[in-house]
Amino acid sequence: MSVYQYLMGVVAEKGAGYLPLLDPDRLEGTRLVRMAVHLENVGVDALLIGSSLLLSPSIDSIIKDMKQEIKIPVIIFPGSLNQVSPYADAILFLSLISGRNPDRLIGDQVKAAPAIKEYGIEPIPTGYMLIESGRLTSVQFMSNTVPIPRDKPDIAVAHALAAEYLGMKMIYLEAGSGAEQSIPVETISSVKDYVSIPLIVGGGIRTPECAAEKVKAVASLIVTGNILEKECGLERVQEFCSVIHFR
Repeated sequence: MSVYQYLMGVVAEKGAGYLPLLDPDRLEGTRLVRMAVHLENVGVDALLIGSSLLLSPSIDSIIKDMKQEIKIPVIIFPGSLNQVSPYADAILFLSLISGRNPDRLIGDQVKAAPAIKEYGIEPIPTGYMLIESGRLTSVQFMSNTVPIPRDKPDIAVAHALAAEYLGMKMIYLEAGSGAEQSIPVETISSVKDYVSIPLIVGGGIRTPECAAEKVKAVASLIVTGNILEKECGLERVQEFCSVIHFR
């Protein structure tokens, strides 16, 4: 079974899936591995790993150590070309369709594709869309793109529909790391009304109540990141699981 098929099985069985994001630039490797074990034990469905910059040179060893300790998929959420590892189960093959930076639309993908093929990593083609969140986020700055205005769901709908017609398997609605505001429910619902492919929603989701709101708006997969780095973050993961897995 492919990782994509596994994720679709999770959505069918549980209603939605939970994919915490681990950032190697924010936490050191040993702690990340311990965190991965804890996250699996409390019921998350898969792990994302990646960073906007990746200052840490040890992503290979981190993922390798994780895979020795856990069984759930480890999926790369790449912020740059050097975030490709042979030890990962899959990679979100992102095209930043909300922007007009050619490197983020297709240039970086062309450069990364041969390594993904060589390593045997499963690519999951994903239309990546930045939505305005109330502040300048790392991904916005690093990608040199302008996010879709949060009060213009029709623009998000048109981009998502184009991504589906291009054959992408998922849409990722992203507010960004440390976003002041999460993706509006209206945007999620509007996009889902027009496309049949799954929606990943991340950025600014700090509470189980916020996660539940996104799932109710028909998000298929929920991503949280910064909350895991806070003192009480790991203790709340089970609460996130309970509202995201609503079936």
